[in-house]
Amino acid sequence: MESVSNRVTTTLTWSNSISTSSLQIPQVFSIRCTKRLRVCCASDQTQKMTVSVTGATGFIGKRLVQRLHADKHSVRVLTRSRSRARLIFPVKEFPGILIAEEQDWKACIQGSNAVVNLAGLPISTRWSPEVKKEIKESRIKVTSKVVDLINGSPEGVRPTVLVSATAVGYYGSSETQVFDERSPSGNDYLAEVCREWEATALKAKKDVRLALIRIGVVLGKDGGALAKMIPLFMMFAGGPLGSGQQWFSWIHLDDIVNLIYEALTNPSYKGVINGTAPNPVRLAEMCEQLGNVMGRPSWLPVPDFALKAVLGEGASVVLDGQRVLPTRAKELGFQFKYPQVKDALKTILS
Repeated sequence: MESVSNRVTTTLTWSNSISTSSLQIPQVFSIRCTKRLRVCCASDQTQKMTVSVTGATGFIGKRLVQRLHADKHSVRVLTRSRSRARLIFPVKEFPGILIAEEQDWKACIQGSNAVVNLAGLPISTRWSPEVKKEIKESRIKVTSKVVDLINGSPEGVRPTVLVSATAVGYYGSSETQVFDERSPSGNDYLAEVCREWEATALKAKKDVRLALIRIGVVLGKDGGALAKMIPLFMMFAGGPLGSGQQWFSWIHLDDIVNLIYEALTNPSYKGVINGTAPNPVRLAEMCEQLGNVMGRPSWLPVPDFALKAVLGEGASVVLDGQRVLPTRAKELGFQFKYPQVKDALKTILS
């Protein structure tokens, strides 16, 4: 069986063998076609982008890989479990996707145009000391490995873009403050995790364009926060979780995938970018909207003790919130498909 390294080398050799001198442009093209031709060529170049993705089997990663594959980009899935990744991305449905375990990550990253780093243990689980350690290490170890492999790549085959996930937990929690990309970090456990996570990504070489996406609570079908919330919501007649006054900085799955995609292709996307919808809501409003969409009442709160019984210290993810605005994304002109939570929930639950 052909190795990952051989396959990657063959692909790179084939790609690099095509020179611009072999492309003959007929003389019948007039000068006024030049601008359009240049646009078309730029579009064709993005079609040939090669992207390595960690965390590809996760909630966001799966949708991102689907989008990249649908748009004819070459995708390299960097995973710790080839068998699990193959179940999620079967050859019949995803022909051409390369799946690589850790020993082959180097060969995949070398020659990729970009790397998307989404790896990390989900935080919406019961936190024990062991789980808290794994939450941090799963992010920092993979990010460190990816950065080292990028930095160690020879200049000709080094990726030029790194899009690395982080989270709005960076800001800590508050019921009164408003946070954007210029706000300082908080002082709780998740803020500490995010600071170290981002600091690791920032070690990428300066000629690599780095976009750090601080992701909010992602709403989508078949996973993410809603999969955790709906059973509790149904059990307690659809009321708010905890006080209901905590802020809920959310984003629809399609929008976060589109934001990452834009960060891959648009050179203006660099530095910290908040991955949240422009209209965060208090959790009471979120639950009311959820109740309306589901045709359920929304009056009996889910008590703090119920969440803590399920999630332990991890309940702080839901009970403590922050109001985060996507200032940078809006400055960059990013268009949100779902700026209002009501519309997002209708689409997801219809």
